[in-house]
Amino acid sequence: MLQCHYMKPVFITSKIFLDSGDPNETRHALGTLGFLDGQTTNPSLVAKNPHIMELKNSGILTEQTIWEKYHDVANEIHNSIPNGSISAEVYADAMTSIDDMVTKGRELANWFPGIFVKLPTTHHGLAAAQVLVSEGINVNMTLCFSQEQAAAVHMATMGAKHGQVYVSPFIGRLDDIGFHGLDLIKNIVLMYQLWDSHVMVLSASIRSLEHLFGSIIAGSDIVTIPVGIVDDWVKNYGLNKDPRDFSFAISEKTPIVFRELIQQDWQLYDVHHQLTDKGIEKFASDWKALFAK
Repeated sequence: MLQCHYMKPVFITSKIFLDSGDPNETRHALGTLGFLDGQTTNPSLVAKNPHIMELKNSGILTEQTIWEKYHDVANEIHNSIPNGSISAEVYADAMTSIDDMVTKGRELANWFPGIFVKLPTTHHGLAAAQVLVSEGINVNMTLCFSQEQAAAVHMATMGAKHGQVYVSPFIGRLDDIGFHGLDLIKNIVLMYQLWDSHVMVLSASIRSLEHLFGSIIAGSDIVTIPVGIVDDWVKNYGLNKDPRDFSFAISEKTPIVFRELIQQDWQLYDVHHQLTDKGIEKFASDWKALFAK
């Protein structure tokens, strides 16, 4: 077990997670930052794990063995940050049923205490989350790209304890299509404050220090960052500097306007988003490629 060497700066008000499927990167981030509050993984990240890639190239991976290896990876990460929050994702594609997500989510929840089951923010994913949280299982609703999706997460998981549910809005992928992704973080944080929500906002798809610091300033509960951003943060900005002193570039991207949504049955919200569909397709493709012959 690694020991952290530094105290987390008091002006870092968000929890900081690593976004990676490689335990070696976990150890590197801990050594670089001196602290780490958790880690998020997904099929694409696990597919990049050097050990997993080695096994893939040897041709010995099957759909069953890759889940066993994913389990091993998650456990190794957990052992490095035993008090941290670890998220691992169920396999889901466009055809995955609610029952299949619930079954796999229950299995994943037994890997070790406190693990968060990642589910896509789709109708089936939300229905599965509703079941899992009722059983006391933690969930992380991923691939969120709209305020309506975040509203549905809140309503579908009503009754959950504070800290039992995360929603993961993806900043970088919204930027990619010309929108100011940080606006979505601000909008969801404000909506949840107005609703006194139990759901924690986890900023994801972080591509730059601007995304990282902007999420912290916006009040995101958690920010998950790749190891490259960890290195950039420490080497080129420094942990002793307040994010509020960072010089932000003037954005020319399209703003995302806050919407005054009402609380209603979660199934009445429009939770479909093209980027969620694309994200699911990419994760499924990366996963299947590991055991394809």
